[in-house]
Amino acid sequence: MNHLSEGARDSIASGAVTRHLSGKRVVAVLYSSYPADPRPRRAAEALANEGANVEIICLKEADKEPQHEFFNGVDITRIPLKRRRGGKLSYVVQYGLFILLSGGILAGRACRTRYDLVHVHNMPDVLVFSALAPKLLGAKVILDLHDPMPELMMTIFGLQENSQSVWLLKTLEKWSVRFADRVLTTNEAFKKLFLTRGCPPTKISVVMNSPDEAIFQCRAPSRQVSGARDTAKPFVMMYHGSLVERHGLDLAVMALGKIKESIPGAALRIYGRSTAFLQRVMHSVRESELSEAVQYLGPMKLERIPEAIAGCDVGVIPNRRSIFTELNMPTRIFEYLSQGKPVIAPKSPGILDYFGPEELVLFELGSVGDLAVKMEYVFRHPEEMAGMVERGQDVYRAHRWSGERQRFVSLVNGLLIR
Repeated sequence: MNHLSEGARDSIASGAVTRHLSGKRVVAVLYSSYPADPRPRRAAEALANEGANVEIICLKEADKEPQHEFFNGVDITRIPLKRRRGGKLSYVVQYGLFILLSGGILAGRACRTRYDLVHVHNMPDVLVFSALAPKLLGAKVILDLHDPMPELMMTIFGLQENSQSVWLLKTLEKWSVRFADRVLTTNEAFKKLFLTRGCPPTKISVVMNSPDEAIFQCRAPSRQVSGARDTAKPFVMMYHGSLVERHGLDLAVMALGKIKESIPGAALRIYGRSTAFLQRVMHSVRESELSEAVQYLGPMKLERIPEAIAGCDVGVIPNRRSIFTELNMPTRIFEYLSQGKPVIAPKSPGILDYFGPEELVLFELGSVGDLAVKMEYVFRHPEEMAGMVERGQDVYRAHRWSGERQRFVSLVNGLLIR
């Protein structure tokens, strides 16, 4: 079935859709789920709306997902593999198998009808080599570095920067960047890092992880009537996204425990796919006095996230300190701001490249105590929060998807007309 987004239907009806890539054949490869992974989805739909014939090769992680599907103008092929978190060997085996299978599919299809562009999303970086056959037959290759793999693996496995494993990851990153015709990444801190590791400045561009405006329509912040808030009434904080240790959900739970006595109505709602880490956190919650204040509400489709945000008072980005979270700029910040909600976020270089204390409530990265202080500050200063959200929305508007989309499409156009 062809599902067409409201934004795409409106564009077609108004005749606003341009066709700069009409007839071009594009394939994206990603070791994740589609359309659940928002960055590949935004990119693929942008190219489809420009007239390209767009294919996706991705994982088939849910039994109910069809192996082949046509969704929002994109032709999806799912390889029946599931991501399983484990040790380093487990990652190597899973990545290797997917590279072989996706590379085989690409080679077979490219021999029948040549591709113009292969857009490869990391992790892993070496997934870009699945595009070998199309590249030999004339296709251009974009490597989209969502995250720097050495820093992420250092965070996940506690690797030392001078270890052989990290040296190997940096070497593979260098080879992958060299193989690609263009490199994309998601924020300025990541770009600076890749430049220090030898990526040519003319080869790399930032296309930010900005929310799709057709889904995250900008809403004005709600303004609290003057007077102190009732501490017994619900004060709902929200976390959504990957439920892994580096994202610090357990820190948010501990901080909630610190403010529960002064704000009895404080609560935390959690959305995301269940993980072993989440199960450990929720086990500790059940054994504490927070069992009624912390709710895990499961995974949620992208289109329903704005509805969930509307029901909260503040979004929380409770990252644990690591070499990776120092550099990361979470998309969730833009998502909360777009819906008119204040955001508590870590004071880290990746975020400070875009925001300051006038736009976000910033806490010391990894500090439970400071996170608790900032949670209570948001509760006590609702009028100030409304002004902060308005300033934060100005930053968001400067980086909204319509502008990032145009940057991406222009980059692809320039690459294909060389």
